[in-house]
Amino acid sequence: MKRVLTVIVAAAALVAGPGSASADQEFNPIQQLFGFSNTYTGSGAGPIPRTTVNFEGNYPPGTIIVDTKERRLYLVQDGSRALRYGIGVGRDGFRWGGVHKITAKKEWPDWTPPSQMIARRPDLPRHMKGGPDNPLGARAMYLGSTLYRIHGSNEPETIGQAVSSGCFRMVNDDVIDLYSRVQVGATVIVKND
Repeated sequence: MKRVLTVIVAAAALVAGPGSASADQEFNPIQQLFGFSNTYTGSGAGPIPRTTVNFEGNYPPGTIIVDTKERRLYLVQDGSRALRYGIGVGRDGFRWGGVHKITAKKEWPDWTPPSQMIARRPDLPRHMKGGPDNPLGARAMYLGSTLYRIHGSNEPETIGQAVSSGCFRMVNDDVIDLYSRVQVGATVIVKND
């Protein structure tokens, strides 16, 4: 058994290649080989990898910038850097912009579709308990008094697409990471141009 595990770890190191783990992530060969984390059995890596990038702007660290045209979310860091995440955005007619604050954070949130969504989709459930099948995914961050959230998704193939009713979707591994880094009260700037 020890020999099999050694072979798996060695194969994972070859697949991952040098420098593939980011500076803020600990190398996990099992995750690199099979695409899942040993702390969460979610969707694994999404179609748009999370990365640290140079970021210019006069925003304090902890600010979230959502670029709907680019379909990316940036979490501003110290030193003109940001964490960049792939997101799914609102489809035509459902995109919006503005400045809000994160007013609440929830793990495995329940989902109650708003009346406007039920009017468009009467087949939707009226309420759904949190869990892996819930469309809000593993975490949700609520934006001011709006109906919108930054949330996980059980449909990773929608990341990078314009398919939502105005919320910002992330793969579950990314939303868990973002959730752990931001506080209630963080500023969220949504650019829609």
